[in-house]
Amino acid sequence: MTEERSSRGGGRRGRKHVLVREYVRSVIVSAEPGTPAPSERDLAEQFGVARMTVRHAIDALVAQGLLERVAGRGTFVTKPLIDMQMRLSAYTEEMERRGKKPESRTLLARRESAGPGVARALEIEEGSAIVHWQRLRLADSVPMAIQHVYLSLDLFPSFLDEALPSSLYFWLAMRDLMPTWGEDSVLAGIATEEEAEHLELDPGAPVLHISRRAFCRENVVEVTRSVYRADRYTLWVPVLRPEHLR
Repeated sequence: MTEERSSRGGGRRGRKHVLVREYVRSVIVSAEPGTPAPSERDLAEQFGVARMTVRHAIDALVAQGLLERVAGRGTFVTKPLIDMQMRLSAYTEEMERRGKKPESRTLLARRESAGPGVARALEIEEGSAIVHWQRLRLADSVPMAIQHVYLSLDLFPSFLDEALPSSLYFWLAMRDLMPTWGEDSVLAGIATEEEAEHLELDPGAPVLHISRRAFCRENVVEVTRSVYRADRYTLWVPVLRPEHLR
C-alpha cells in the first residue's frame, strides 16, 4: 500500500510540473525578449508546490529555447526559434501567436486529378477532381515553408472560382468545416533546387517534410504536404506517460 500511495503522489507532482510549465508558457508567449520570467518563489507559492517542481518546469522551457538563464541576474525571455507545436492550428495562428506577421504567396492553384497517394489520404477515388494549391509561407517577409494543399472538388466545387483565402482554416470555419482533429507525419529531408530557391537556402540544405490530414468530425477536409526550413523551426511534441504506468 505504501508503494501505491507513493506512485500516485508522483503522478500528482508530475501534473503540477506540467501545470506550472504551461502557465509560464502562456505568460511569456507574447513577452518581449529580455523580459524577466516569473520568479520561482512566486510560482511555488501560487501553485503550492516545491521549488524543485518549479525549477523542473522552468528547465523545460529553457530547453525549448523560450527562456534563458543569465548567471547572477536571473531567467529571461529569449528570442526563440519558431516552434512548431504538434497541434491542429493554422499557419496564420501560429505566426501571430509568435508575434510575427504571416504572409503567403500563391505559387500554383489549379484543378488536377488525384493520384493514388492523395486519393487515399482524401478518402476519394483515384482520378477524382481535386484542388492543388501551392503557397510560399513567410513570417516577417522571411520564407519559412512551401505548402501544398489538396482539397476535394466534390466537397469544395467552387473553391477555384473564388478569391483564394488568406487563411484556409478561417475559410473552412466560415463553412462550418473547421478541422477538429488531424494526423501529422514528419520526415527529415534535404531541399531540392526548386525548394531551396523559394526558401532562400542552399540546395541540399536540411528541411522538414510535414504531411497532414485534417478532419472535421469524421470527414477529411484537407491534406497538406509542407516543406519547412529546418534552420527556422524547432519541433515541440508534448508526451505523456500512460496512467497505468504511473
